[in-house]
Amino acid sequence: MNTRLKSRITARPDLTVMRASLPLDRPRRTLRLPGFAETPSAIVYCEGNFAGIDGKTANGLVRHSQAYRIVSVIDSGHAGKDSGEVLDGSANGILVSASLDAAIDAEAQRPDTLIYGMAPSTGKLSTADRAVILDAIARGMNVVSGLHEYLGDDPEISAAARARGVSIRDIRKPRPSKDMRLFDGSVAAVGAIRIAVLGTDCAIGKRTTATVLASALNAHGIHTVLVGTGQTGLMQGARYGVAMDAVPPQFCCGELEGAIVSAYEGEQPDVILIEGQGALSHPAFCTSAFILRGSQPDAVILQHAPKRTHRCDFPDMSMPDPKDEIALIEAFSATKVVGLTINHEGMGKTEIDAAITDYAQSLDLPVTDALNRPADALVAMVLAAFPALGRKASVAAQ
Repeated sequence: MNTRLKSRITARPDLTVMRASLPLDRPRRTLRLPGFAETPSAIVYCEGNFAGIDGKTANGLVRHSQAYRIVSVIDSGHAGKDSGEVLDGSANGILVSASLDAAIDAEAQRPDTLIYGMAPSTGKLSTADRAVILDAIARGMNVVSGLHEYLGDDPEISAAARARGVSIRDIRKPRPSKDMRLFDGSVAAVGAIRIAVLGTDCAIGKRTTATVLASALNAHGIHTVLVGTGQTGLMQGARYGVAMDAVPPQFCCGELEGAIVSAYEGEQPDVILIEGQGALSHPAFCTSAFILRGSQPDAVILQHAPKRTHRCDFPDMSMPDPKDEIALIEAFSATKVVGLTINHEGMGKTEIDAAITDYAQSLDLPVTDALNRPADALVAMVLAAFPALGRKASVAAQ
């Protein structure tokens, strides 16, 4: 274990004793949405933004989706290419099409759903995008959106959906405030290790790293549940979570706490990962503060993009140094940052290697890249902070 971690992590008694009664070979459950006997097929609309920052919803769905079977992505700028090649340099068999017509024509059957795969800073629908959504509805496709502008409340779109007998799923639309819960401290009774994956900016890969880590820990016999806090994670099929930026502030901590308690009671996991949002130091976002307060994490993993010079959508706002973000997180919350993960945007292999080495030395923390390095490095990061989990993994391997 790094010397920094040795001096900073105090083992909690309830975290050092693993539950021997839990089965090690839990079957992976397939998510089914209401009204569908099988996982619905979906086209992801991401015109002009696929593989870019504002295309993060499409990017995430192409990499991982339990709730929908993604069959194609719409972005005329990459038409005819494999989406995996465009995004990560590795083919995944999901084609990028130039239009809704082309995407539907490429399938033997019309896909069930059109997913709006962008997260524009405005959170609203453009005129051109509206036309595509209305076209999809006219063809009998359901629509899923993560915008702050709720399509189900739009008179034109909702009337078209009713007339065609299709559904609109507004991921960000919260439940009525009368049904929301306030923070009550019940998260303290959760026996699972809670790890929040935070970042130094928005759209920096927090959800992707958390998804990779959850899969890797489960593969090592460490039962892990990911609690989603944004629209993409919920679209991907997170069983527990809440779109934090759509919840009134007074309920944010309580709603997240409720999701974590439900995840623990429903799954009895060893580890609960909490997807981060924004950045604690970012003046445009409050969600990281609510995540730290509501989840009361035992540890934090921080995601950073070394080549990003300024905050996303804020060209005059410089990126923070990870060391400063770590200090802020640890001053704000009774937790410890146990590792740094790299977003390698704009970086080659040599630069990635150098960044990992440099940050590991300067921060005295484990450092890795969730997409460019073996997932076992992420697992090792967690095991270094919580050695008792290593014994769980060893039992599972026997």
